[in-house]
Amino acid sequence: MTASVPQDAHGKALSLNLNHSIYGTLAEIGAGQEVARWFLRVGAASGTVAKTICAYDKKVSDDIYGAGTRYVSKERVLAMLEYEYKLLLARLSATRGADTRFFVFADTVAARDYQGTNEQHGWIGIRFQTEPGSEASQMLLHINLRDSTAQLQQFAIGLLGVNLVYAVFHQRSAIETFLAGLWDELSIARLEIDVIELDGPAFVNQDAREWCLALLSREMCHALVFDAGGRIVEPSSLLRKRPVLVMRGTFSRPELFEPSLFEAAQRRLATEGSRSDRPPANVLEMTIRHINRVEDLARTDMLRTIELLAPKGTVMVTDYPETYLLSHYLRRHSTEPVRFVLSVAAAAKTLQGAFYQGLPGTLLEGLGRLLTTNVKIYVASMSMEAFHAAVGDMPGTLTVRDSGGLVTLDDLAPASPGLYLFQYLRASDRLVALE
Repeated sequence: MTASVPQDAHGKALSLNLNHSIYGTLAEIGAGQEVARWFLRVGAASGTVAKTICAYDKKVSDDIYGAGTRYVSKERVLAMLEYEYKLLLARLSATRGADTRFFVFADTVAARDYQGTNEQHGWIGIRFQTEPGSEASQMLLHINLRDSTAQLQQFAIGLLGVNLVYAVFHQRSAIETFLAGLWDELSIARLEIDVIELDGPAFVNQDAREWCLALLSREMCHALVFDAGGRIVEPSSLLRKRPVLVMRGTFSRPELFEPSLFEAAQRRLATEGSRSDRPPANVLEMTIRHINRVEDLARTDMLRTIELLAPKGTVMVTDYPETYLLSHYLRRHSTEPVRFVLSVAAAAKTLQGAFYQGLPGTLLEGLGRLLTTNVKIYVASMSMEAFHAAVGDMPGTLTVRDSGGLVTLDDLAPASPGLYLFQYLRASDRLVALE
């Protein structure tokens, strides 16, 4: 980006308004009309804005865009883009089509409600022409709103919307350039983008999954979720209101995932009397920020690993070094049981205070954050050789009983005072041996 490129919403909105070759509709549902507001208040809006619309009432929205979909969903934002884009071309192609790049911006958002208990997220999309009369291209984003008030969330949506409209017309030269512009005046403390979908001639030979992995490395989200086909999806579509069984790993050692452990974990979960309308989600989570290092792999290599693992379960890629951060994230999507399936070596490391030095309460605070309501650790056995290879550099004192070459949870004997915490976790059924 050069110094001449505006880097704030005011400058971007005004620049677009003064460019009379860019013209379109802004349709917004929920969280006000914060994107349209920018274009209207900076001046010269007639140069860019053909129409603004806010179909806030559900019946009105259904009459315009069709019934049968959730109001905050990908299906709804696609219906908005389709309807408004066809209408825009029907009305204006004959008079302006020869020298105008038409666009439609749409969002459907659930900002914080009065109680603050709702899922605060949204879908944002833009359909646009790269040249007058060209076939349309399209980009969709799924966002999570993290500000503490509806007013702040509305303001963040306004910034993101202006950034998106500007970026698709002026900053498509590279992924990094585009994402830098998309993130101007924003931060992960305010907003997360965990899905990008691309379509049309503007994005020929572009893999949207690489764009999403770039979001993670640029700290524009904390987690990405891939379905069984290796496609990026809205996390709640696979996790919402489901029990979750999680195995953690890294890109450098994907072979350590043993999906057969999910079967043992499901059997164990069934013995606990858990009842849910949906079957457990088997999640293979890989972090790019291990507790001791950062994984710096090419995105194409990461995608190959994701495609390899996707048929074995839901693949999640995160930037969480500590397991308690992942536990907190999963609780955003489900209040059903969460069970971490760890090797006995990984479980032993979980009980080491050295890994929680960033918390004021160190080990006790870390375990308290990890083992919240209805969260447990299932511990799988492993060979003695593999165990020692995994914990060889682990701080602290740990005695392991030799029980014939296989190390189980029963073979661990942490030194005092960790021994008493270990005994409590076992007695309270928070730390469970997996058969």
